[in-house]
Amino acid sequence: MTDSTRAGVAEYSFDNDDPEAVDRHRYLATILDPFTFARLSTVGDLAGRRCLEVGAGGGSVARWLADQVGPTGHVLATDLNLRHIPAGSGYTTLQHNLVTEPVPDGPWDLIHARLVLIHIPEREEILARLAAALAPGGALVVEEWAAEFTQGLLLNTPSADDAELFDAYQGTLQSVMAKRGSDPTWAARMHSTMLRVGLSDVDTAIQARSWPGGTAGAMLAVANVMQLRQEFIDAGFGADDMERLRVLVSDPRLVLRGHFIYSTIGRRPRV
Repeated sequence: MTDSTRAGVAEYSFDNDDPEAVDRHRYLATILDPFTFARLSTVGDLAGRRCLEVGAGGGSVARWLADQVGPTGHVLATDLNLRHIPAGSGYTTLQHNLVTEPVPDGPWDLIHARLVLIHIPEREEILARLAAALAPGGALVVEEWAAEFTQGLLLNTPSADDAELFDAYQGTLQSVMAKRGSDPTWAARMHSTMLRVGLSDVDTAIQARSWPGGTAGAMLAVANVMQLRQEFIDAGFGADDMERLRVLVSDPRLVLRGHFIYSTIGRRPRV
């Protein structure tokens, strides 16, 4: 996840050098991997294929892809910071900046990016470059949260005060991320963007689940706040609010409606 708004240099919105990054990668894998793996399974047999995992984070998707391609295939996992991607898991790694560097040499039979382009202002231009790096018939799979809603995420709360606190957190997060170049409407625009850059057979699936307090989806809020702590404080979300939020998202009486995850697949035409 990157933000290229600072003097044209891309930076992590959620820095992998931050201690909270470990929990963040674990939460995201728990929440999203089953849906991601189901979607990737629809692109066809990956045995022997060349796959590029962009913004690999903690490496869970790269590991899954390595199992699918087998010994005759190749998986390259890239990120700005590789420290949380385990080595020796059947794939190779590359420290890489999507904004300032070309797409790694292909052609690729599959390119996957999850929760990456939403954070990059140059997202549409980068998607076009990813599409161009596909082999004929190759698939580009882009997955993003539709995070434009600051209300309506609460299915149950212990109290009205807790509801107000969580709404304040969600509104602050959206404001902070917007300043970093994030676009919460991007998920809904991926389908038309893939068509515009010439991909075919474009298909979008959308999923959301409930997240009770104490589960990965709810606990992700703590990692978000801790990694963006100073910006939350600057926005008026103080230390007391952070502690109250930590307690709230651990309470099983809290139930959230998770963000809609859009998974869009497009293919490069064979001719």
